[in-house]
Amino acid sequence: MRIEAQGIAVTMGGEAILQEVSLTCRPGEVLGLIGPNGAGKTTLLRSLAGLVAPDRGTVAYDGMSLGQIGRPRLARRLAYLAQEADAYWPIRGDRLVMLGRLPHRRPLAGESAADRAAVAAALAATETTALAGRRFDTLSGGERTRLLLARALAVEAEMLLADEPVAALDPYHQLHTMELLQAAALRGAGVVVVLHDLTLAARYCDRLVLLHEGRVLADGPAAAVLNDENLARAYHIEARHLSVDGLPVTLPWSRIGADYS
Repeated sequence: MRIEAQGIAVTMGGEAILQEVSLTCRPGEVLGLIGPNGAGKTTLLRSLAGLVAPDRGTVAYDGMSLGQIGRPRLARRLAYLAQEADAYWPIRGDRLVMLGRLPHRRPLAGESAADRAAVAAALAATETTALAGRRFDTLSGGERTRLLLARALAVEAEMLLADEPVAALDPYHQLHTMELLQAAALRGAGVVVVLHDLTLAARYCDRLVLLHEGRVLADGPAAAVLNDENLARAYHIEARHLSVDGLPVTLPWSRIGADYS
């Protein structure tokens, strides 16, 4: 699936959250959405998922509007992983992941062999099989996040939108999650992921879109987007740029104007 956003503008509570944002999300690519707090990353992701209607502009899915493609079909082709991992009901881990298969099931139909296989594969991929019988509301924040990723993977969608999927995770599971997103893209899916960790963004994303004050400040490969000028303007920081095993590493190093004496 290819998602094209043109001139997206969103206003909430009288405040302009997004202003004339245009971007393309392509199959087989990990696209990282980065930017400071309040830049509009989550709102943009929700707009791409069809969860926020823009005040101006359009979002097209393989050239079709949301009305043309329809929500049931979009739900089979696009998976959305929200930022929150709150638990309000005592659902078992495997039952939570099975919710990812609902778009593929006919009304009142039971679980198919394909549904059970997809859930088992998602649990195994996220290393959460041991959590399958545990109550979701008893798990740690990181465990919940990993199960929610498993639910998104169980959709077997053509496009995966993930909002800060590594925020609650330890370093091992941060790397594992980014590897899973990268593997999904290598299988041909499109991936759009909101990240605050610039090192992970530079290493695992094929392309970065840097948002600043609701607009696209830069769009391109990590080396071009994470340059000193863009980091100073968007984040007010200086960084160190390294290369390890041929891969770029960007380390936020100091706040511009900070007195460390």
